[in-house]
Amino acid sequence: CHQYTNRSCEECLKNVTCLWCASSRRCMEYPVRRILPPADLCELSSARWGVCWVNFEALIIAMSVVGGALLIMLGVCCCCCCCKKKSKKQVSRGSLIVPDKDDERAAREREKRRVRQEER
Repeated sequence: CHQYTNRSCEECLKNVTCLWCASSRRCMEYPVRRILPPADLCELSSARWGVCWVNFEALIIAMSVVGGALLIMLGVCCCCCCCKKKSKKQVSRGSLIVPDKDDERAAREREKRRVRQEER
């Protein structure tokens, strides 16, 4: 990677293991043991990896926004599904309303109790 120092970003980033620092125009090995390059190596706003048109700072912000939006959407979907299941005690089929199993069981129990009381 060091052979591409003081050349162009595109030449440096042809090798995926390289990191381009725009402020110092240096091409260096990406520090693979760290997720983000340390500030003493290159500032996040100047660091480029993979493509020259996105710096690490913008990449982190964009990934955070997308990740947050996905988490919010997942939470909303879960809440909607839970609320739908709770409120859907009866299933509507056209003009007929079909009671669910719990309602049928409760109606049978009430009927059995009523019959027992009448027998007494």
